[in-house]
Amino acid sequence: MGGGGQQTEPVSGKGTGFFTWEEVQKHSNRNDQWLVVKRKVYNVTNWAKRHPGGFRVISHYAGEDATEVFAAFHPDQDFVQKFLKPLHIGELAATEPSQDREKNDSIIKDFDSLRVQTEKEGLFKAKPLFFLLHLGHIILLEALAWLSVCYWGTSWTMTFLCATLLATAQAQAGWLQHDFGHLSVFRKSKWNHLVHKFVIGHLKGASANWWNHRHFQHHAKPNIFRKDPDINVMDVFVLGNTQPVEATYSPLFSYYKLLSLYFLVGPPLLIPVFYNFNIFYTMITRRDWVDLSWAMTYYIRYYFCFVPLYGFWGSFALQLFARFLESHWFVWVTQMNHLPMEMEHEKRQDWMTTQLLSTCNVEQSFFNDWFSGHLNFQIEHHLFPRMPRHNYHLVAPQVRALCEKHGIPYEMKSLWRGMVDVVRSLKKSGDLWLDAYLHK
Repeated sequence: MGGGGQQTEPVSGKGTGFFTWEEVQKHSNRNDQWLVVKRKVYNVTNWAKRHPGGFRVISHYAGEDATEVFAAFHPDQDFVQKFLKPLHIGELAATEPSQDREKNDSIIKDFDSLRVQTEKEGLFKAKPLFFLLHLGHIILLEALAWLSVCYWGTSWTMTFLCATLLATAQAQAGWLQHDFGHLSVFRKSKWNHLVHKFVIGHLKGASANWWNHRHFQHHAKPNIFRKDPDINVMDVFVLGNTQPVEATYSPLFSYYKLLSLYFLVGPPLLIPVFYNFNIFYTMITRRDWVDLSWAMTYYIRYYFCFVPLYGFWGSFALQLFARFLESHWFVWVTQMNHLPMEMEHEKRQDWMTTQLLSTCNVEQSFFNDWFSGHLNFQIEHHLFPRMPRHNYHLVAPQVRALCEKHGIPYEMKSLWRGMVDVVRSLKKSGDLWLDAYLHK
């Protein structure tokens, strides 16, 4: 197969072929996956299952140009080249543009320049003291939770205070593990991975690999149906403007009226019940004994501290209630940045446009930064997922200026409006569903 009259079928790993975009795009199914990075064509079919970030995230870019997402996710691109080299099968033909489909070449070049500029300004360098203090305040909150009931008794008032402190520690540990998961603290990826396992395992009882494989998909294809696991829920309930109409073709359609209503309270109730089961099931089925061991240290420590005070079932109820409080915190913070934004099928737009259409910011303040783990700067976080969060506010003016230049909406709102918009977007989806239900 040749590109524009160029060479014929290449030998795998030899890089001897020249291809058109049309040819690359044909290799986009589960058993045949090519992608392009900096005009070089790679066959990742057999390697996808060994991809450290999970096979799904790399499969989402099969048949596409992955240059931008490659730069966003990998801190040491020279190191990654040793994995890509054996997969190299050729290049784009000289007559082919660098961008596939209708991607805006001007936006891509300007954003790449901004990325290079931010690296030169040192905005990808973390401040270790910031993260050390953050870890310290999590440990302090957990200690206060235990001390409050240890010294002042297990009355309902003190138990509620203890659960609130535990929930706060869990929420803040969630933001901290997010930092290490994105490789935004240490220069060496292996140190980020190691501390990530400690934070998410020992402080939250969860799995680093489980989190990585889901969260990287979200960043790669945010708010895109069938690719972003955060909204890949059409068989349960409907979101956005498109799903309510498409739901009419589902065999589960008759149940949507009940389930769509359930979404208002569902996730905060569902997460504490199935959170642990899902994570442990994943670790066991994948035989991820390292993450399982880390997670077990959390439960051993927790029950060692609280069983003498509450007994086993009392400790279990306390943990469940703390998870319940934390899940509300988590759901509202994460959804206010994404749920009111565009949710659609794959459009294959450039990196910057994709992220801006699916994310929005919440105003900066000391409380908002702490409360959301700096995810109130969701736009900057999605554009630069490896950037330490304490530098988001420094790059924000440059991102806003670039958005104004290219006419891309840069949405900023208050914390209150962000939460109200979650309810409004759910009501809109419900109204669309009801209209489709009545006129199907």
